[in-house]
Amino acid sequence: MITSIIIPTYNEKTLLRDCIYSIRQHTDVPYEIIVVDNGSTDGTLEFLLQEEIPFVSFYGNRGFPAACNAGMKLSKGSAILLLNNDVLLTPNWLRHMLDCLYHQEDIGIVGPMSNYASGRQKIQEAYTNLDDMTRKYNGQKKGTYIEVRRLIGFCFLFKREVMQKIGLLDERFSPGHYEDDDYCYRARQAGYRLMIAEDTFIFHYGSASFGKKSKDQFRQIVERSRELFMEKWGVDPRSFI
Repeated sequence: MITSIIIPTYNEKTLLRDCIYSIRQHTDVPYEIIVVDNGSTDGTLEFLLQEEIPFVSFYGNRGFPAACNAGMKLSKGSAILLLNNDVLLTPNWLRHMLDCLYHQEDIGIVGPMSNYASGRQKIQEAYTNLDDMTRKYNGQKKGTYIEVRRLIGFCFLFKREVMQKIGLLDERFSPGHYEDDDYCYRARQAGYRLMIAEDTFIFHYGSASFGKKSKDQFRQIVERSRELFMEKWGVDPRSFI
């Protein structure tokens, strides 16, 4: 069994490099990496060529959902992971998440705990350092899972059968936000459960691409996507947090 790790990226070569190095260091189960580049101009493509990492390159920035979909179409794994480029992975991270995903047949999507997240995936205590958090979560909470109604797309693991049943991400939410809520909602409608693998801590810098926008621009993007979700489903996605 192989897991396809799909990493959308845009002009964050250093973050992407550190993310990929952490995958290589801490992943002890079979995987493939597919990077989807949204028109970077900072040497990202040269880095990917140098490291011999498979990638798709767009001429411009088509947003997070479109980038993920391109990678999903190319993926070969029985499990698929959508991963932000601004994360650092930790010992046993993928093994623990896969254990959670295949713990029961009706589990469709799994997410980890993190220092930067919303809802129940955010750790309650103050972040100290990566070793402390890894020791507490990855080491002391093995096999601890929490069922939730939504998961965040920064580290988003699901079975291929989920994609085959409900399809790709909805690109109406481009450039991003609430496409993960939409996917969770569709998965739950199809009978799948969503779980947090509490035994997996992932460090997340947060908003690497969207952080470059002004507060007003960011707020407008988020609100537009929220309105699209409500138009589509007739429910406020914030009610699932």
